[in-house]
Amino acid sequence: MFGSHTGVLPRPKLKTPGLLVELVSTAVFIIAVTVLFDLAIPRSLVDGHSMEPTFYGNDRLVVSRVHYLLGQPQRGDILVFNSLRESELARGVMLIKRVIGAPGDTVEIRDRILHINGEALDEHYIKDELCRRRCHNQTWELGANEYFMMGDNRNNSNDSRSFGPVPLPSIVGRVILRYWPLDSIGIIPS
Repeated sequence: MFGSHTGVLPRPKLKTPGLLVELVSTAVFIIAVTVLFDLAIPRSLVDGHSMEPTFYGNDRLVVSRVHYLLGQPQRGDILVFNSLRESELARGVMLIKRVIGAPGDTVEIRDRILHINGEALDEHYIKDELCRRRCHNQTWELGANEYFMMGDNRNNSNDSRSFGPVPLPSIVGRVILRYWPLDSIGIIPS
């Protein structure tokens, strides 16, 4: 039978780590998540005019490294890749361009018109037509794991016309999202 003891029993104390241990654990967790996020989904800053009107200088983008673990880049995808020029590669320069030609394609500029495998390419995304000084008649045969990359601002773009096809190991990932400026936030379709 219960006694007539009316006193309140003390609650047992919880064994919790101290405030300092909790703060350090939280900080380590946040740093680890940030590092893993940056490895899987790095961010990129647009510098220059070569992708106008799709992207403008200082646009901020999210790049997916995982898109090509199971598949290959497709024509029309916008990619970030390591520069092929030795001096830029040493400085870690990355470029943003659109895939125009994929492995096995023949890319040709003929009479200022871009052709893929003999067919004129319909390009609704470019800023201006190719001007005479930037579009000499030329043909590129793409080998295995080679991609022909061009900026959307064709007359103001350092792209595969000058440095050649981009090998698959140089590709960092596909641009999937613009998060700055705020009025342009959105998913980037391929």
